[in-house]
Amino acid sequence: MRREEKRKRILINIFAILLMIYIIIPFVWLFISSISPKVELIATPPHWIPEKPSFNNYLKLMGLQQASISTGEIPPFPTAMRNSIVVAVCSTFLSVLIGIFTAYAFARLEFRGKNAMMLSVIALRMLPEIALVLPLYMIMQKLHMSDSKVFLTLVYMSFVLPFVIWMLRSYFESIPVSLEESALIDGANRFTIIWKIVFPLALPGVITTCIFCLLTCWDEFLFSLIFTTSYNAKTVTVAISEFTTRHMIDYGLMMAGGMLASLPPILFALLMQKYVVNGLTEGSVKE
Repeated sequence: MRREEKRKRILINIFAILLMIYIIIPFVWLFISSISPKVELIATPPHWIPEKPSFNNYLKLMGLQQASISTGEIPPFPTAMRNSIVVAVCSTFLSVLIGIFTAYAFARLEFRGKNAMMLSVIALRMLPEIALVLPLYMIMQKLHMSDSKVFLTLVYMSFVLPFVIWMLRSYFESIPVSLEESALIDGANRFTIIWKIVFPLALPGVITTCIFCLLTCWDEFLFSLIFTTSYNAKTVTVAISEFTTRHMIDYGLMMAGGMLASLPPILFALLMQKYVVNGLTEGSVKE
């Protein structure tokens, strides 16, 4: 048995190492490409280790060094990063804030049409994004909110909020009802129960939901491309795509932009990783 256990552990460790290498290699190549000169990037065979590494692409993106793509100026990358942060954080915060109360109502309260409403929430999440582009665009024109971070935030909430409600409902259902009944007997109202009992117990699940929502909003490309026309609202995903011009593609700047754009969600996920495991398992068991 001991030999078999050792073999299993060795196989698991080997598989974990291979999986880690598989996940890390794209980021390593992204970084190598971002510090490689253009000649080396298009060389055949490719240069796995740059002969003349340079951080000029990062300096150009941050506006510390003058640069241009073909005949045009490079996109204002810091502005796009700021727009992404604002839109992603606001969409996540508002969706989770609204979703907490909505999910609690679905988990604890009994009202007419509850099951049908929950099914409609899930159905909305299953709709493909491309099917919503035209209706949302017409709404944007009617409200005169084109090229607006506010409208982009509302659009992101439209497909993030159903996910929040669906996730948090299962977390709230895993919390013993007896705790809330005891609080009701002691004179607490629903808001106090949610804030002082349900929310602290469901905190790992709430943080896990926040992580998934933030990553979804940060990586979104289609809506940002269609509903924005200037860097008043364009996000970082659109900015990276604009390193491609009619006459050329600046792979170095594109790779540097991708590297910088991947850092905020990676750092956030690493800081909150301990909540992810707890959050994914707590909602699986119900009272």
